[in-house]
Amino acid sequence: MLKPVVSNSSPIIHLAKINQLNLLQEFFGELIIPEAVYEECITEGRGRPEVSKIKQASWLRVVPVANQNLVKLLNSEIDRRS
Repeated sequence: MLKPVVSNSSPIIHLAKINQLNLLQEFFGELIIPEAVYEECITEGRGRPEVSKIKQASWLRVVPVANQNLVKLLNSEIDRRS
């Protein structure tokens, strides 16, 4: 059985743009994405053609992040769009 894989938005968005989003499912099965990644892909990407492909990917599972202290630490180290 495959271990869960968590992704950021870049591979999801860019593979959807070139009609190869299915590669993620083929390699990893289900892909887990935090709510912030969903927001970046769907909400911030509103109006872009790849958004509908991402929405249709039933193998993408959006989950809330349980460790909010880690989120705060990571936000201080990485660039998150606001």
